[in-house]
Amino acid sequence: MPKIILENVTKKFDKFIAVDNLSMVIDDRDFVILLGPSGCGKTTTLRMIAGLETPTEGRITIGDQVVFDSEKGINVSPGKRDIGFLFQNYALWPHMTVYQNIAFGLENLKWKKDQIRERVNEMLALLKIEQFEKRYPSELSGGQQQRVAIARTLAPSPKVLFMDEPLSNLDAKLRLEMRTELKRLHANTDSTFVYVTHDQLEAMTLATKVCLLDTGVLQQYDPPLVVYNKPNNLFVADFVGNPTMNFIKGKAEIKGNTAKINMLGATFTFSADGDIAPVLPAADENADNSGGADVVVGIRPEFIRVEQGKLTGKVYTTLPSGMETTVKLELGDEIITSVVFGSVDYPVNSDVSFEIVGNGIVLFDAASRSKIAMGSLTIE
Repeated sequence: MPKIILENVTKKFDKFIAVDNLSMVIDDRDFVILLGPSGCGKTTTLRMIAGLETPTEGRITIGDQVVFDSEKGINVSPGKRDIGFLFQNYALWPHMTVYQNIAFGLENLKWKKDQIRERVNEMLALLKIEQFEKRYPSELSGGQQQRVAIARTLAPSPKVLFMDEPLSNLDAKLRLEMRTELKRLHANTDSTFVYVTHDQLEAMTLATKVCLLDTGVLQQYDPPLVVYNKPNNLFVADFVGNPTMNFIKGKAEIKGNTAKINMLGATFTFSADGDIAPVLPAADENADNSGGADVVVGIRPEFIRVEQGKLTGKVYTTLPSGMETTVKLELGDEIITSVVFGSVDYPVNSDVSFEIVGNGIVLFDAASRSKIAMGSLTIE
């Protein structure tokens, strides 16, 4: 199975840069998800690896084969890259049965009839759709059609399976079921999966690695829990996580691996895991530089523990869902979000005490928006 290497890949449409100098390595049997908002370049990246889009610059290698090199004039056609592509709309042949749809690609590859029968039976069993073998696509639900499309794509045993938002046409319940099936499918096959989505929950639950893009630029490429717990910058921290991370502006006096931070009307000591990176001067030369450097403190909702601590906030609203309750607290000009596990609720406008716990607090430089440290907070 192949390793996929992208080296300084750029794609321009006239003056618009869709993907900007992207370098990354997709290891054998990885489940890599290209994640980001609409227009960030994730689908363009997928199409360039697959050969459906020609990069402007750079080099792409799949396994031992260089499939694109702008300097050497190499551009291998999609049909010779040994890949499978699963589209958003399934693209099943309506006049063919499930069996015929899955067998179609194998017939074009001149497989023998007994080999086709054996492989189709294997795919029907793998995707749990044996009972639909003689049905037509119009007789299937959306989830069943999706399984047929996956079976058809996997039948020729492609080295790499590309998927472009394959679950976006399904309802919420089916999406959850298909996520489970895709994760099981990846574990049971030897293929490398490369998957495009704008849904960060899909990325968190499916990927072995998340490639997060913004305006064509790579922001972070790490396992999903690393992206969640150790975001490189404010964009990553804000995009990944639901409810989103709390971002609180403050002034910090930094010394080595500690900082005194004024925020939320109180003074906190931030204890970093290592030395705190230098902070850039404020972009606005007229900015108030008294009281220390401008920082943003990132706190995940699960690190805001209510009903104990020295801080007090007023309940702005609550969103109970049974297993957990999202609580928004108003504290001066700030609205902060907490997640309380269990079936609990609080009256709007009631006063609730809270504290900030855990060592997963992220300190960002307000000017560069980059992470400068991680650690814990204690109130003075």
